[in-house]
Amino acid sequence: MAMWLCKHLNSNLLSVGNLIAKEFSSLAADARRHYQKFKTVPSMLLIRLVQERLSEEDCVRRGWILDGIPETREQALMIQTVGIVPRHVSEWPPTPWGPSPRAAAPRSTIVLSAPDTVLIERNLGKRLDPQTGEVYHTTFDWPPESEIQKRLMVPAGISEGETALKLLEYHRNITRILPSYPKILKVIPADQPCVDVFSQALTYVQSIHRSNAPFTPRVLLCGPVGSGKSLQAALLAQKYGLVNVCCGQLLKEAVADKSKYCEMILPFFEKETAVPDSIIMKVLSQRLDQQDCVERGWVLHGFPRDLDQAHVLDSWGYKPNRVFFLNVPFDSIAERLTLRRTDPVTGERYHLMYKPPPTMEIQARLLQNPKDAEERIKLRMDLFYRSAADLEQFYRQAITLNGDQDPYTVFEYIESGIINPLPKKVP
Repeated sequence: MAMWLCKHLNSNLLSVGNLIAKEFSSLAADARRHYQKFKTVPSMLLIRLVQERLSEEDCVRRGWILDGIPETREQALMIQTVGIVPRHVSEWPPTPWGPSPRAAAPRSTIVLSAPDTVLIERNLGKRLDPQTGEVYHTTFDWPPESEIQKRLMVPAGISEGETALKLLEYHRNITRILPSYPKILKVIPADQPCVDVFSQALTYVQSIHRSNAPFTPRVLLCGPVGSGKSLQAALLAQKYGLVNVCCGQLLKEAVADKSKYCEMILPFFEKETAVPDSIIMKVLSQRLDQQDCVERGWVLHGFPRDLDQAHVLDSWGYKPNRVFFLNVPFDSIAERLTLRRTDPVTGERYHLMYKPPPTMEIQARLLQNPKDAEERIKLRMDLFYRSAADLEQFYRQAITLNGDQDPYTVFEYIESGIINPLPKKVP
């Protein structure tokens, strides 16, 4: 199905297999080594591979379909956080018609639904041509050539028991992935001819979705470290096509790309001290003045952090028309950040409460980022809240939200604040 859509739409198909097979990519080489050893690719490494591939000219020009990604809620959230902005998402269990295209989507979710008994029966009919790699089916797609028929073989992993285990894993993950895309769900029955399923999916993919966003939104998200600004910015960028502008990420990219500002920023990075506002504004203005920000609008986070920076941003002419403050108590932020760990062997990220490591061996080797230490988090929170009152006074039309709840509940409040007129505050 994914391949059919790619051919019809002249788009690029991205799957785990072709991402890790990419030549001349150090990320792909790392992914291959991990896959050969652990039969899986760490989520963070996979998302970085996706980002690398999507930045290439053919994907920018022709578009793309993600196939088999995301497979878990963690990957769905990572995709949203890094600001990958597809137009549709499709989710369906394994079928004999090829891999299942999945992508994080802001506007529509297509779920192809079929009973497990039907899917198991279909899977049992798969046959593989070992010479060409083509997949055939004993009922739906049998080759007419007798020569091909004779060399077809039963592929590994399609027995009834193995398929049932894959479906069990699929159902376990899909129930956690779909809440990542609320109110944009379309179910297409897959227990019908493949051509009919394809026709309905294609019609939906080619449909135009209207946005309720105001003309050229300029959104500013403020909040302490760990309050969820990055995720909310990614969700807004996906839903409304805004440009996700993270100030800290811009500075890192300026250094990594060896831009004209690299030599100005690098000494402050090396000393782990704050980059001066004058340098930040040069980098920030260069991004906000680009055509996509001017035409589509932007969502900014990570700057300003205090009243002086707010005045600087305003003096340069960058005036947000929606400002949101995300309030989260220290205990909740400490729980979110201090329990994060990284596996130095696989690069996989864990959370001791929400995503604990599967074995004691892995848990024993996990490392914590020094920035996630409780003392450093408390210091950063104190710095933010010292300036929060002045920032709220400066942005008098700002909307303050409780960020200590489900991220999609927070997003609904932010969304209502964007599409509805600002309330009039009594002086």
